Amino acid sequence: MCIYDLVATSNTDGNDASEYTAHCKKILQYSELRQVTLPCGEGRGGRTRHRPPLDTQPGLPERKSGTDKRGGTGAARDGPLSARSEHGTQTKRRQHSAPTILPRRREQSRKATPTLRRSLRPARRGGVRWGRGGLEAGPRRVGGGAWARAHCPLPDGDCSSGYKPGSLCGHWELRFPESTKFKNVWTTHSKSPIAYERGRIYFNNYRCCISSVASEPRKLYEMPKCSKSEKIEDALLWECPVGEMLPSPSDYKSSLIALTAHNWLLRISATTGKVLEKIYLASYCKFRYLSWDTPQEVIAVKSAQNKGSTLARQAGIQQPVLLYLAVFHVLPFSLIGILEINKKIFGNVTDATLSHGILIVMYSSGLVRLYSFQAIIKQFMQQKLDLGCACRWGGTTGTVGEAPFGIPCNIKITDTPPLLFEVSSLENAFQIGGHPWHYIITPNKKKQKGVFHICALKDNSLAKNGIQEMECCSLESDWIYFHPDASGRIIHVGPNQVKVLKLSEVENNSAQHQISEDFVILANRERNKNENLPTVTASGRVVKRSFTILDDDPEQETFKIVDYEDELDLLSVVAVTQIDAEGKAHLDFHCNEYGTLLKSIPLMESWDVTYSHEVYFDRDLVLHIEQKPSRVFSCYVYQMVCDPGEEEETTDKRNKTDHNNFKF
Repeated sequence: MCIYDLVATSNTDGNDASEYTAHCKKILQYSELRQVTLPCGEGRGGRTRHRPPLDTQPGLPERKSGTDKRGGTGAARDGPLSARSEHGTQTKRRQHSAPTILPRRREQSRKATPTLRRSLRPARRGGVRWGRGGLEAGPRRVGGGAWARAHCPLPDGDCSSGYKPGSLCGHWELRFPESTKFKNVWTTHSKSPIAYERGRIYFNNYRCCISSVASEPRKLYEMPKCSKSEKIEDALLWECPVGEMLPSPSDYKSSLIALTAHNWLLRISATTGKVLEKIYLASYCKFRYLSWDTPQEVIAVKSAQNKGSTLARQAGIQQPVLLYLAVFHVLPFSLIGILEINKKIFGNVTDATLSHGILIVMYSSGLVRLYSFQAIIKQFMQQKLDLGCACRWGGTTGTVGEAPFGIPCNIKITDTPPLLFEVSSLENAFQIGGHPWHYIITPNKKKQKGVFHICALKDNSLAKNGIQEMECCSLESDWIYFHPDASGRIIHVGPNQVKVLKLSEVENNSAQHQISEDFVILANRERNKNENLPTVTASGRVVKRSFTILDDDPEQETFKIVDYEDELDLLSVVAVTQIDAEGKAHLDFHCNEYGTLLKSIPLMESWDVTYSHEVYFDRDLVLHIEQKPSRVFSCYVYQMVCDPGEEEETTDKRNKTDHNNFKF
């Protein structure tokens, strides 16, 4: 199957479909697919590896298997879970894994938040959502995608690295010729956050959408101006399932599921901006965050934490209910229920989230507990509610999902539910992934920061070489997460190196597993010749310098972002070097199988490490979003070209036209 064959099963329509096809063909035109023949049994494709589903582990609930709704298997259905605290410690968001179920970053200012991700929402400190690398709780540092798309087969059936048919003895490698460049074709600035997802750039809190798939940016829609109470707080992109009958023709097109400031949940057409459905949630709390429980199937709407009034806090009165979680099936929208997290039941809990049918509860002590959401529904649901139906609740009658009645809280836990799993980790950092299932934690002691333990989920045993600690001296600690490609590997990122680790059985002991290096990507650095050289004073005394340059010194090339591009099976790495007064960054593409450098793309704009950055790589597009002081957002769009010399004049004219047409 060629890349442009994917259009037949893609969720694009109209002009977007033809533009998508053109871009896929451009990838093939400006790059090369070369087959590397391997003897049978060699490489990761020599044999098929298998792990039991996470839900079959002792104490974990059963979950249906099979393909996900978009077609294909992949991490979106049987892969690791992912969650992150919306109200975690005041830490800066930095890249370490995708969901929020990966390790979190350390304490620091929120200003510098580099992330390479494919998620829809803008970068922020909080947020719980499903990710591609593993199940994570705690202060997170990586930017992962909103959900992991199944990696479609390359020619002759070669799948994403790590999971190839046992009969396949070849490996396909993508190469970029020297003539292939990425040209900055569009730049714009905005006073409101800028978000990106699957070829669409969103401005003005998702009310204005620009298509970046065409050769020139094209406005898809702009919703009418609204009051502050009606602004969109958060959004998720929903794409229709493959091979299912849906009640309405509009359901077959992509939709934006949006949460407004006044507690309305909207389904908006991703191509026209028309509101297709709307649900009023409730008036007894303030809902603020959206996340996928099961990607593209079940969403969780999370409220802000209930702090109580100022007078109540001064009087020492604590609110028993910390937050609420509203859970829905999508398309057609159907209510599962609204769950309250009560401190009288769970104790002094600091945050909670929902991911893949698992309720994850976090405590200030570093404790993380997992519960089955299905078991909670079965035991504690007070009444089944249906959207649009009349309901009598607490002496009041109204229609479920319509204002002002909204949706009552119909899941109230009155006793501690059965515990599935618990672990203690520094800053609640906790991940699940690998083959077979393993988890990663940091021992719950401050002096252990930067030390990671990789243990088997079934018996909590430490893997051989399972203590990973990167020898580096830097202001910012390294981060680790399970590889988003569902290969079971682990990515460990430091300021000057990226280690890809593999999990394998110990020889002559299939019950134990070991950690070993698969490959390492090193930063391009030259040792400072003046470092640690002795100094001769005027009196002739020799003085030796005792200081050492930090590994993340801005004058040395330092890795800031590491992510995985699932459609092209590439590792994307952003490296930054401070030159004089400004920083210069470049985006490198590495072979996901062996770590070979395939292409390096210089970013033309200056990179200030104190700003928040997001970088997206999507097919033939590279997009850089930067947040400057005073809430000034900048967006830089790069597109793949073959001969930049011929297109330079055309591009300059296009830039001038774009700046005149789009002002935010």
